[in-house]
Amino acid sequence: QVQLVESGGGLVQPGGSLRLSCAASGSDFSFYAMAWYRQAPGKQRESVARITAGGSTNYADSVQGRFTISRDNARNTVYLQMNSLKPEDPAVYFCNANVRAWGMDSWGKGTLVTVSS
Repeated sequence: QVQLVESGGGLVQPGGSLRLSCAASGSDFSFYAMAWYRQAPGKQRESVARITAGGSTNYADSVQGRFTISRDNARNTVYLQMNSLKPEDPAVYFCNANVRAWGMDSWGKGTLVTVSS
C-alpha cells in the first residue's frame, strides 16, 4: 500500500495563501488519481479538489477559482495551492490516492489549516 504524508498546514489570515503538499511512497505515483479532502469539526469529510493521472482537474464549487491542485510525478508529490482563504476554509485537509481498477484507496493522516485574524 502507498503511504501519504501531508505538510504545509498552519494558521493564515483571511485573504491569505497557503500551499499544502502530499508526498507519496512507491514507484506507481504517475498512475494514481490524487485528491484533497477536508473535514471541519462536526461535519462530514468533503472532496475539495482532484487531479487524474492524465492531469484533468475538478474542484468543489466552494473553492473554484481560489484553489489549484497540481502534481509533480518526478517528486511523487501533489500540491494544493490555496488563495483568498476564507473563514469557512479551516479544516483538517487529507490527501488521497486511488486507482479504482486496482482496488486501491489510500489516505494520509491530515494537516490542519486555520484561518483567523
